[in-house]
Amino acid sequence: MSSPTITAGVLSDHLPVSRLRDVTLVLTGTLFVALASQLIIPLWFTPVPLSMATFAVMLTGASLGPAKGALSLALYMLLGIAGAPVFADGASGWGGASFGYVIGYVLAAAAAGALAERGFDRTLGKTALLVIVSSALVYAIGLPWLMVSTGAGLGAGLQMGVLPFLIGDAIKGLAAVALLPSVWRLIK
Repeated sequence: MSSPTITAGVLSDHLPVSRLRDVTLVLTGTLFVALASQLIIPLWFTPVPLSMATFAVMLTGASLGPAKGALSLALYMLLGIAGAPVFADGASGWGGASFGYVIGYVLAAAAAGALAERGFDRTLGKTALLVIVSSALVYAIGLPWLMVSTGAGLGAGLQMGVLPFLIGDAIKGLAAVALLPSVWRLIK
């Protein structure tokens, strides 16, 4: 007998369904991003550190789907606003120059989850599109927030909040492109 073809849903849909499972997945996603946020490389020329958070956001959204992924990141954001040291380098609060990126994480997780539901985490090319869309959403919110909070114009904002991160995001994106389709191949 051949194994069944898996065509619909996200990775977490292949676990037994229960309310406890959903709560556990959301909390695990929050913890994963909080821990990944602590893996940083400080950059002296920008208030935004290079972290592994965006990688964790993409994986969380793609693995949990749009609702649970967004909920996971919304909880992460709310914990940080409440003062828990979950943001990059143990930061918290909503007033910092990098908080816009955190808001973007919620949208990026939802988008990654929505694309994953449609199979965009199963092939290299489609997963690359998932990565690009997710990253663009983080920058779309993070850059304007950075510019307003620092008083920077567009050129300075790009130099502080986008350009230094492109190589790192490309590397994290390649890792996600390799990882997600590989996991799908393993569970088939």
